[in-house]
Amino acid sequence: MSADFWAGYVSGAAGILIGNPLDLVKTRLQAGTSLPNPGAASTSHPAARSFRSNFDHAGTLVKGATAPIIGYGALNAILFVTYNRSLKLFGDDPAVPLNLYKVWCAGAIGGLATFIVSAPTELVKCRAQVSLTPVSSWAIARDTWKQEGIRGLYHGGAITSVRDAVGYGFYFWSYEQAKRATLSPQDSDSQTALKIMLCGGLAGVVTWASIFPLDVVKTRVQTQVTTAPLSTGPEEEQRLLRRDVEASKAGSQRLGSLRIARQAYQTEGLSVFFRGLGVCSLRAFVVNAVQWAVYEWMIQLLTRKG
Repeated sequence: MSADFWAGYVSGAAGILIGNPLDLVKTRLQAGTSLPNPGAASTSHPAARSFRSNFDHAGTLVKGATAPIIGYGALNAILFVTYNRSLKLFGDDPAVPLNLYKVWCAGAIGGLATFIVSAPTELVKCRAQVSLTPVSSWAIARDTWKQEGIRGLYHGGAITSVRDAVGYGFYFWSYEQAKRATLSPQDSDSQTALKIMLCGGLAGVVTWASIFPLDVVKTRVQTQVTTAPLSTGPEEEQRLLRRDVEASKAGSQRLGSLRIARQAYQTEGLSVFFRGLGVCSLRAFVVNAVQWAVYEWMIQLLTRKG
């Protein structure tokens, strides 16, 4: 395997491990589940008490992380390999690209290429994160597959692919733009490392700011659950899955992206499309600072050995 594949895989997995707690909060905000007031525990709705209790133990902070840890590593590997190959086809050098328009286009192609991994990974992750009860990513994936087949795992795939194409275009573009503005040949190794982390963090924030409304709609599309689970696992797990289904408008017809967006705007206003952006920006800076640092370090390590 190429150096950019393994560098992308490891950096992607590292990013998920670091960012999942904040990603959990972002997803629940986007899905329309309010963070409850601890002081109102005795009078709140049972679903809200269940939601609150999920934050009472450390395991909640990595809820839904299993699927993206495996999936996002592969996604990031595909992303970087496709980006680097596309930029070479455009006649530019991935190590020191000269044309930022080509960088954006190569990033968008890389984003589209991740669709095969991104769509099912995002669906399973989002459903695990908004679940009112502790249910594993594997249980959600298994029941979705049994009920709807592979089409069910790719529900919301169209808007996911648009989000990824636009987002990753800006991701690589902003990273290269930031590197041009900050890096200097006179920098020491430690200065270069710190600046790489700064550039990566800024790229993450720019990326999410550019696609956040799309991500809100995607989350709401993918967290629609309208059928009862077919889990063959433990009886308690089946009961919890059924309760989640009942709590998420069971029996209603699934809506498409445009109808979800229109409905969200009519009922909650324009601000709904930016709900959770602050948390997401904080997560994006931290995750992508680490992710780019790991990627650049591994590229140097693997190419030096090669």
